[in-house]
Amino acid sequence: MDHAPVIDVTDQSFDRDVVTASRERPVVVDFWAAWCAPCRALGPVLEEAVRRHGGVTLAKLDTDANPVTAQRFGIRGIPAVKGFRDGQVVAEFVGLQPRSQVERFLATVAPASAAPVPTDEAGLRSALAEDPESLPARRALGGLLVAGGRLDEAAEVLEPAAHDPVCDGLRARVELLRGGDQALRALAADGHGADSVRRLIGALPGRAEPERSRLRRVVVGAIAADPALGPLRAELASALF
Repeated sequence: MDHAPVIDVTDQSFDRDVVTASRERPVVVDFWAAWCAPCRALGPVLEEAVRRHGGVTLAKLDTDANPVTAQRFGIRGIPAVKGFRDGQVVAEFVGLQPRSQVERFLATVAPASAAPVPTDEAGLRSALAEDPESLPARRALGGLLVAGGRLDEAAEVLEPAAHDPVCDGLRARVELLRGGDQALRALAADGHGADSVRRLIGALPGRAEPERSRLRRVVVGAIAADPALGPLRAELASALF
């Protein structure tokens, strides 16, 4: 659906164009009046900032012509600006503000979406070169290399993020694939779904170190990578203790 970046709203249209619309896309409301000099100064700053930021609608409400909504939201001084998301006010300010403050306000109301993580090796390596701290890219590249049997490369990619449970779980997979017995190697190569993780948990009782710790790390990493596997934490705890 196309969205006009700047719209006018009234007492009659406010719930539809602001409250309901904010469940789909954040809406910033500028409560203003024609006689208000700070309002006239702030208006163009808001409009330009909204267009530059993207992903948000600016709704302008004339408080003189629409006193019901102004009273409903307790507007005592103008300009007053309120940011709506999911039907609720999530940020607000009163008075003329510098451009930098307006931009920070918009970032709170409509946080920038994270760039999608590439799915191909070249894209993932490029993403890591640009941002070596990107855990999503490092996790994805490490997983891709492990799945491809390129264990030395995977270990090199994952080592800088050994503190991350997902990366550490992948490192433990590498260790099992390199040095575990045939049964453990098969388990380590068996994917990340609930059934696979349950088989890993089932292999824990009776295992000696270091295989026991490696299995635990693989399971912890798989659960950290997929919130849907959270209920398996209880099964892991039972197998360990």
